Amino acid sequence: MSQPGLWMKWAKVWAAGGAIVGAGVLLFEYTVPTKEQLIEQLSPELREQYERERELRQAEQRELMKIVQQTMKSNDPIWKTGSIRSPWERDAFVEDKGDSNNDQPQQQQLVQQQDHFNEFHKIRSDQKQKDDLEKISQELEQIRIKSEERTREILEERRKNAPWYKFW
Repeated sequence: MSQPGLWMKWAKVWAAGGAIVGAGVLLFEYTVPTKEQLIEQLSPELREQYERERELRQAEQRELMKIVQQTMKSNDPIWKTGSIRSPWERDAFVEDKGDSNNDQPQQQQLVQQQDHFNEFHKIRSDQKQKDDLEKISQELEQIRIKSEERTREILEERRKNAPWYKFW
């Protein structure tokens, strides 16, 4: 009976497995950066873009949560997407001639929500374009000012170093 028992082999297996899992948890905890650390490491332009688009993502999530709550209250099957138009639903794009009166408010609500999303995205993209144009115009103005200053410096140097007999 010099051989270890079966329970000892299983204890070694459990100890090795626990050590592997524990090491994995510790490595994950100490090597994976947090969201805040990732944002801090971004370049200033990307960080600014992330901050601007965060509002957009939050607004989209709020709208989606409203749609989910409406869908949850209905008695429709889960695969129906509610007020979100799905390309896989046949009746999302085809109107029934007999029940078109009952679907009109839902269709109008769908159109209004789609218009709201489109308007929101359009406003955000317009604002981004305006910000980008303003930034570009400021950079262009700075380049223009630096160019004029450098041109003046070059002309001053040429005037100082020009011989007395050259008039032009």
